Amino acid sequence: MIISRRFLLSAGAAAALAGCGNPVGGNGAQVIDNRVDATRDFLFGRYPGTEQLAQQAAGVLYMPLVTEAGFGIGGAYGRGALRINDATVDYYSAARATIGFQIGAQQYAHALFFMTEDALQEFRTSNGWAAGADVRYALPDQGASLGKETTEIEPVIALVFGQSGLIAGASLAGVKYTRIIP
Repeated sequence: MIISRRFLLSAGAAAALAGCGNPVGGNGAQVIDNRVDATRDFLFGRYPGTEQLAQQAAGVLYMPLVTEAGFGIGGAYGRGALRINDATVDYYSAARATIGFQIGAQQYAHALFFMTEDALQEFRTSNGWAAGADVRYALPDQGASLGKETTEIEPVIALVFGQSGLIAGASLAGVKYTRIIP
């Protein structure tokens, strides 16, 4: 019996796609939502003012676990959920590729607070949104509290927290957010 190349390629492609871990009827969304709940609760409990910030925001994108690694060439990836009025409306991945002097690995969480309807709408309608110059970075680990200067109306406020690992610093520069179906 002769097996054609086309059959082998088709079978190989099917096997590769089956290994993606995104089965129809899977629990990917529930896993992300559970992680987002835990991240939100940690954020609100650890950093005073973040719960009020979330209530004032048009929407919040929670990325509970972003893993970053590099050795000259590096990258980062994570999945999270966009919530409006604390209800999940979409799921997103965050991905970044880097090149340069770097070695190590780290994990962190981050949240993007969309403080205006326009900023939220731009994020939701874009085909792959990247954090740009209009993002204000807040550093809750320095003083464990968000001051008034942080919560003044900005289009987007980003909080990076919960870092662990061996890379110095965490930045959202160059991170591309893409809507996914978990």
